[in-house]
Amino acid sequence: MPLPTPGSEQGAAALDRIVQRPADAVLSFDFDGTLAPIVSDPADARAYPGVTAELSRLAPLVGRLVIITGRPAAVAVEYGGLADVDGVLVLGHYGLERWEYGRVTAPEPPAGVALVREELPELLRKTGAHEGTAIEDKGRSLAVHTRRAADPDAALETLRIPLAALAQRAGLTVEPGRRVIELRPAGMDKGAALAGVAADAGDGAAVLYAGDDLGDLAAFEAVERLREKGLPGITVCSGSDEVAELAARADLVVDGPPGIADLLAALREAIEDR
Repeated sequence: MPLPTPGSEQGAAALDRIVQRPADAVLSFDFDGTLAPIVSDPADARAYPGVTAELSRLAPLVGRLVIITGRPAAVAVEYGGLADVDGVLVLGHYGLERWEYGRVTAPEPPAGVALVREELPELLRKTGAHEGTAIEDKGRSLAVHTRRAADPDAALETLRIPLAALAQRAGLTVEPGRRVIELRPAGMDKGAALAGVAADAGDGAAVLYAGDDLGDLAAFEAVERLREKGLPGITVCSGSDEVAELAARADLVVDGPPGIADLLAALREAIEDR
């Protein structure tokens, strides 16, 4: 399977560097919408067929394999079958949680999370949230999904201002996404998480980051900053018709999780054939 061709010279150079020097490479991926298809109920999300097997094959070939997700790290590990991927690092809650070798480490959540947990149901009732709106309690953050509403975008728009006000009062930040708004602790995002991993990898590292949603823009920006420092980097969009902004910023756009699965297989084959 041939490797896809990035649309930028920088992306192409980074992909070639990964193939030529895989031991120096940091391969990083979002989970939902990237390794796993988006589904109406977040509890039903599972890795796309073949993705976990390809990650397992790639892991011993590259310097670092990282999953950076808004989910709790242990949930992403369970839903992705990642416990069987040797040496994988899973950064949950945008990097606040770290899962490695079967153990999760994380700081205590701020008090504002408990406040949001207590007040969010009544806020949805008072604002007349559309039928099908659902709360996802992630432990260290809470998300409101509208994907199951009759008009998901209108349902989300109804909630933007009230949720932003609640987040401000709780000292949390608002993370918009694909028919979801998350209220989470400030001070960490996927870009900061990726930058930390890249720094640990050293000056010779080439970095790939693949994501699908607005929360992944921070990681794209981190890759761009690394390139300004002379480090090879490539951004990959797991494409959909819901987030055009990310595709416009990406060096390479693939067709959702199936395209990511193909990219993983092609990258592994290219490294093995080198």
